[in-house]
Amino acid sequence: MKTKKSILAIFLLAVLLSSCMTLTHVVGNGGSPTGMITERKQWYALWGLVPVNVVESKAMAGGASDYTVKSQVKFVDYVISAFTGIASFNCQTVSVQK
Repeated sequence: MKTKKSILAIFLLAVLLSSCMTLTHVVGNGGSPTGMITERKQWYALWGLVPVNVVESKAMAGGASDYTVKSQVKFVDYVISAFTGIASFNCQTVSVQK
């Protein structure tokens, strides 16, 4: 019984203390804070080793010369990956602000 409680406590700590990861790229002068945002999901197989689809940030910018690209793992992505991770798939959100 003590082992089950320890495993549950470790699992809860891992879930509660996990954070969102963000990587930001600024192209040109960057997008305005009030600008339009386009989001797509980037999917990976084998727990992040193999990209499944290609998310083109330049195409998402629609020809804009100044934009900001954010690749981040949001809480929703963690929830999705909790279910799809069993089959080795996970996702992250790529957003372009122009």
